[in-house]
Amino acid sequence: MLRLTPILLAVLYALVFYRFSVWRTHRELDQRSTELADPELKRLTDRLAAALDLARVPVYIYEIDPVNGLAAPDGRIFITRGFYRKFRNGEVTGEEMASVIAHELGHVALGHARRRMIDFSGQNAMRTALAMLLGRFIPFVGVWIANGLTTLLAARLSRADEYEADEYAAALLTKAGIGTEPQKSLFRKLEALTQSRAGVAPAWLLSHPKTNERIAALEALENRWNRG
Repeated sequence: MLRLTPILLAVLYALVFYRFSVWRTHRELDQRSTELADPELKRLTDRLAAALDLARVPVYIYEIDPVNGLAAPDGRIFITRGFYRKFRNGEVTGEEMASVIAHELGHVALGHARRRMIDFSGQNAMRTALAMLLGRFIPFVGVWIANGLTTLLAARLSRADEYEADEYAAALLTKAGIGTEPQKSLFRKLEALTQSRAGVAPAWLLSHPKTNERIAALEALENRWNRG
């Protein structure tokens, strides 16, 4: 029984941490966001809504500066104030913003947003259990190994989710008559932003596949559609 104690403690930790993370995320987003009210973007989100047979697609502004879009575990879609500012300054087009919203809708529709919260807790539990177990045999170094293994797992899961959300967004944007070009042009702009900041990636690109790989995947998808 004592041998199983680290694993049992890790599972209990994951459950408690999951509930706390959900509560903290909802509280943070409720306190620091308001519904987006922009006529140009509303025209575009209305097209997405019509393609999904929905009355509307509500989008919220999250009052932080990093360029980012996100889907909350409760299904809400958020664009950061920093990203919206890029749109208002003319650095990002309305169609490119719509591609971000479509991408985040993909995370919701495919269950990524809620699963990621669970995965995050599970990864923390696995990190804790591995650190406890490896620490018995490899003091100090075991913690580094545990962190490395869980980080690799998280990155792999994240990249798979991004490709799936890209594909969902491509289909939705095509059905809405917007097309996939805004997706690809936005990827190129964000890559340029990364380079202009001496290799420091904007938040929206962290844990995402490489830009050229995402564009190549979209073009391969378009080729399959055209052959069909």
